[in-house]
Amino acid sequence: MNQNQIVIALGSNQGNRLDFLEQAIAAIHHNIATVVQTSRVYETPALGFEGDAFLNAVVLVHTSKSASKVLKQLLKLEKDLGRIRSNEKGYTSRKIDLDVIACNEEITEANELQVPHPRMQDRKFVLLPFSDLNFQWKHPVFKKSIQELLEITQDNSDCTVFGKLKSPLQDLQFDNYNYIAIEGNIGAGKTTLSSKISEDLNAKLVLERFADNPFLPKFYKDQNRYAFPLEMSFLADRYQQLTDDLSQFDLFKDFIVSDYHIVKSLIFAKVTLQEDEFRLYKTMFDIIHKEMPKPDLYVYLYQNTERLLANIKKRGRNYEQEIPAEYLEKINRGYLDYIKTQTDLNVLIIDVSDFDFVKNQEDYVKILSEIKEKIDNRI
Repeated sequence: MNQNQIVIALGSNQGNRLDFLEQAIAAIHHNIATVVQTSRVYETPALGFEGDAFLNAVVLVHTSKSASKVLKQLLKLEKDLGRIRSNEKGYTSRKIDLDVIACNEEITEANELQVPHPRMQDRKFVLLPFSDLNFQWKHPVFKKSIQELLEITQDNSDCTVFGKLKSPLQDLQFDNYNYIAIEGNIGAGKTTLSSKISEDLNAKLVLERFADNPFLPKFYKDQNRYAFPLEMSFLADRYQQLTDDLSQFDLFKDFIVSDYHIVKSLIFAKVTLQEDEFRLYKTMFDIIHKEMPKPDLYVYLYQNTERLLANIKKRGRNYEQEIPAEYLEKINRGYLDYIKTQTDLNVLIIDVSDFDFVKNQEDYVKILSEIKEKIDNRI
């Protein structure tokens, strides 16, 4: 798991309680972290003070942010939704209450944050919705599951099911999509996006095994000499990997997402090979390509050359640092020229030149929205 799995508890006992919970979940998903699961809503008497009953729920989010960063953003969200914190000690009524309950199975003890939440085992209004999540989690201090904590909790308060909240990802269904390919130039972010989608939407992940290719570092030093063996070895390896992975569907996953498609081989070969070498190569490619399944959705991440070079420098692979801008521009043109000729390929081009879908949750949600719109328009 590349992202943190953070459990957030939500509560409200003022105004339109359900509406406040729904607003908070939507804001968390669009601005803070990807909400991948939501619990049922429970109604519970106010604890520790006289007040109206609370509605409580729990969500599971995925994010590259730390738990402390998420908490900081949750406190700001509380304020944006109208919560006014007083300096008085003890519990009070509130429009919205947001707490980080757990982060993975880690233990954090800081002034501003303690995870797991130090009182979660004493609160049915946290344990019950937590148990609704399809999340195998064990308390790192007590070494007990949520179900085990429920069985021994001393909290005997009345906690009844009030309803169910809609998950933000609920409308993003891939029922007719078994295979999605995420493509892009070197440094476009295709592996990062594929990995995030795999984790957030329960997909089997297929990543290109470029790091195992012994010709790649040699190619960047002497392209003329090593271009043909590099492209042939890539073609063979991609064919073998995709044939194996696409034929072995995981019953516990909803679809397959990969960070490349076999046609990548043809696009790069056209740029790197001499004309006579490319003719020979294309003969081999055409034979292989006929046997390969087409992706149900082909997503091309377009990114301008300046950003590509910055990303390549940032990730720090030594053999990539001397890639010239002209080479990246040729690759981009190769992809776009190929896409223009494909009438039977379901293509979505997303310009991510101004996106940072790792640090900026809004950018990631925009990408998911574009994918959803493409799917909806095709069905």
